[in-house]
Amino acid sequence: MNTVQVNPKDAMTLRQRTGLGIMDCKEALAHNGSDMAKAEAWLREKLKGKMDTRTDRPAGQGCVAVCIESGRASIIEVRAETDFTAKNDQFREMSTQLAKSACEQSGEVKPTAPMTAAIDELRIKTGENISFGRGVCLHGGNFAKYVHHDGRLGVLLQFEGELPADLATGICQHVAAVVPTPLSVDESGVPADTLAQKRADAQAEAKASGKPEQIAAKMAEGKLRKFLEEVTLLGQPYVRDDKKSVKQLLPAGVRILKFVRMTVGG
Repeated sequence: MNTVQVNPKDAMTLRQRTGLGIMDCKEALAHNGSDMAKAEAWLREKLKGKMDTRTDRPAGQGCVAVCIESGRASIIEVRAETDFTAKNDQFREMSTQLAKSACEQSGEVKPTAPMTAAIDELRIKTGENISFGRGVCLHGGNFAKYVHHDGRLGVLLQFEGELPADLATGICQHVAAVVPTPLSVDESGVPADTLAQKRADAQAEAKASGKPEQIAAKMAEGKLRKFLEEVTLLGQPYVRDDKKSVKQLLPAGVRILKFVRMTVGG
């Protein structure tokens, strides 16, 4: 039986450092001769081991975080088990810092050792299965963002040229809200197999109408154009003013390069 006497002030200091229960802190100090640094390391390692056994628990909550820096931007998803933790200030602050760290990467974001350490620390404090979901980092051009008030939906927009801030944010909100969700910026980004199937369906429907071949061909192309207007960002009626398409609202010299729409668990 361990007989080391623990100073209550030391236990409280360790509790403040780690956010863990006072009994866990006393045990850590007792096992490490009241050495504060060793006790903290021992405690984190011990409880991290416990948390590693819980990674199979469903993490259906979380938030989306976006970071925009000079010439680059990231959007990430961080997962948690409960809505309570997902809305916690510490969880949101950690997610913001993870998005900032993600800006150091390019393309698909992979959690680094410091990012994983930050997640592990909060996993220990909350006792929940918190994890890095996914992320993307874009380089070049200008950026705009929108994160819904509940934190579960976010959009990152990449563009070239001078786009008024309100319109840039509005286009992000358009991507977040419009139905159907755009598949791509323009026709060039629509998956080839999707385009081929829609073209074949339109042609078959036009032929079945019994119209002359030339007219049927025009009908098919018309249906295809309508489909592309419905599923491409530039072709869609702007959500704030459906009398104009997003493309018609863009100032001269502005080109939308990419958008990333991310939802928790989506």
